[in-house]
Amino acid sequence: MKRVFGLALALGLAVSVAAIAQDGHDHSKPAPIDDPAVQRVAPFQVFDNLYYVGAQWVAAWVLKTSEGLILIDALYGDLLPFIEEGIEDLGMDPADIKYVLVTHAHFDHAGGARYFQDKYGARVAMMEADWDLAAGKPDFREYPRPMRDVVLKDGDTLSLGDTTITFYHTPGHTLGVSSMQFTVYDQGEPYEAFVMGGAGLNFKGKQRIESYVKSLERIKGFDDIQVNVSNHASSGDVFARAKALQNRKRGEPHPFVDPAAFQSWIATLIANGKQALGKH
Repeated sequence: MKRVFGLALALGLAVSVAAIAQDGHDHSKPAPIDDPAVQRVAPFQVFDNLYYVGAQWVAAWVLKTSEGLILIDALYGDLLPFIEEGIEDLGMDPADIKYVLVTHAHFDHAGGARYFQDKYGARVAMMEADWDLAAGKPDFREYPRPMRDVVLKDGDTLSLGDTTITFYHTPGHTLGVSSMQFTVYDQGEPYEAFVMGGAGLNFKGKQRIESYVKSLERIKGFDDIQVNVSNHASSGDVFARAKALQNRKRGEPHPFVDPAAFQSWIATLIANGKQALGKH
């Protein structure tokens, strides 16, 4: 934060006022979604093998295996240090990151992938369509482009030590959304977890919306999902559940194990998609 505010002061009051005058916004200060002071949360453990190292508005997860760490999404910009700091605070080593799995190639999920490639030699995995998106003109913001690496396909699996992840191509939010299923453990008890790789209608076009709804309907057919590992904290009530987990008493169910809530969320996304289709 000292560096950010120092830069703002160096620009001078006149520049700041000019920025405000042009479009009504103060560009001398970081936007809330870019401001580490606003976005910082303490990292926390959710399951025996799953940890949250993300920000207030966008998630990043660490899946711990017997042969290293798997990072699910990579944050961006000034929020990127949250991941390394969080991993260290939780008693692990960022140098053990073997894979970065990118749910989709928007800046908030893929922006830090190149950093982990360069610093730790981590393998980066995305669906082919989103590798193309990452290499071309971004939907929202530019970010350091990761070197093309692991190209995922629907139904692929990735195994690292004692952990296996299954990938599903669920296009819509982007053309190459990657959703993932894996097992998490609560005191050794296994539960099936799922990452819906891209939710939300921040795109246009009837064909894209149809693809989005079709992907969601496919996921709704997965009746074994017990845990929603959402890539935006608000989508899975991550912080409310984390608080409940912190206050959990012996014998109480794990707050993140909630199959009905997952199905209800997917059903709501489908309804929103169909409503959008009705406008075409």
